Amino acid sequence: MQVSNLISPYQRYLHVHNHHHRISSSLFLLRSMVTATTSRTTTAAAGGAFTTIAEQVTLEREIKKSKFIAIAGHIPDERSAQSFLSEVQDPRATHNCWAYKVGNQYRSNDDGEPSGTAGKPIHSAIENSGLDRVMVVVIRHFGGIKLGTGGLVRAYGGVATECLKNAPTRLIKSQVPMGVEVTFDLLGVVYHQLQSFKAEEIKQDYDTGKDGITMVTFKISFDQAEALEEALKTNCSRNLVFYKH
Repeated sequence: MQVSNLISPYQRYLHVHNHHHRISSSLFLLRSMVTATTSRTTTAAAGGAFTTIAEQVTLEREIKKSKFIAIAGHIPDERSAQSFLSEVQDPRATHNCWAYKVGNQYRSNDDGEPSGTAGKPIHSAIENSGLDRVMVVVIRHFGGIKLGTGGLVRAYGGVATECLKNAPTRLIKSQVPMGVEVTFDLLGVVYHQLQSFKAEEIKQDYDTGKDGITMVTFKISFDQAEALEEALKTNCSRNLVFYKH
């Protein structure tokens, strides 16, 4: 969605205040929010939302005397994968194999099993589930009977698939960082609308370099951004300058 007055007011703002040798701290904050959000949401699913696991789930199966324990959970980003692995892995087990998917980013590990027989089928199970920001660790306690490469692929992929099928899920909607410049007398109206639309991380900055003007920044669900913008324009009864990613 193209927001009217989105670019040119911003450019005029920088031009007018360039002789002060500074950029408004409120605009710096907004750009920081955009950058952080972009790096965190490398690939929110098309439409700005994705489905993930609502809570950690565990599934245990015995296959030819080997015990396979699949543990699946939500990870918000790649940095969280190591923490999840450290939390659930069993150092006494023969193997702790795993895979995760965060948007387009993914990794897998066979942890000593023949190459491609554990991590890859676990990753395939995640891909086929349609879930995102998910990690699955499959722990194996060897029972004395070798399964062969085909048997290992079926075992690891099978328990991971079954574990994910049993997992409760939730839909997460991506959030859009936005900002709006308003006069002080409109703050009450603006805050009322932000609360009505369940905006989050609401912050206010008076250091805009404009007399009587403050910048209010916030995050709003992607599918509510346009409606909120229209509500603010209508209830404030004047043109507002919006900034958004």
